[in-house]
Amino acid sequence: MDGYFITIEGIEGAGKSTLAEALRQRLISNNLEVVLTREPGGGEIGDLIRDLLLDLGKQMSLRAELLLFEAARAQHVDEVIAPALGRGAIVICDRFADSSIAYQGRARGIEADTITCLNDFATQGLKPNLTILLDLAADAGLARQRSVDRISSEGLAFHESVREGYLAIARAEPDRVVVVDAARPFEEVLARTWEAVSSWR
Repeated sequence: MDGYFITIEGIEGAGKSTLAEALRQRLISNNLEVVLTREPGGGEIGDLIRDLLLDLGKQMSLRAELLLFEAARAQHVDEVIAPALGRGAIVICDRFADSSIAYQGRARGIEADTITCLNDFATQGLKPNLTILLDLAADAGLARQRSVDRISSEGLAFHESVREGYLAIARAEPDRVVVVDAARPFEEVLARTWEAVSSWR
């Protein structure tokens, strides 16, 4: 594929959506085609699964939760991400496969090998060229939340485990994952992100 795939990861309240939109605007101003999307979601089927996954009134098993995320991811790749990359666009995705490693793996306790296998199947081996990890203390992230859903409503220890999971990914893949201090002013966060994105051009 000729496009460039950027993912933005981090705990609840880290500022992923805000950064993704600002980065999209910056890239568009450079006359580049940009597709901004999110997980779970990105299309009709993905959005339906998203509503189910995040519904505070729904109870589901850990295996069901993981499989629903992976189902949404498979549809997302086939419907949105792969076609955009195939025509040479830059894709910015708010969360991707790393989120399952951090949330369903580190925080929920599902075996890493299981998640890796399902991620590979759902994505057909597609991996981001660059991942921006917005790192923030869990309590600070939860304090920033604008709304609460089934997963974000988990306790502080859960979100601390998610953060640890993300940082472990960053240590394992330093060539792909750039850690950005999300506690810094947004202008600094955007500048550091732009520096990382610009390095490939």
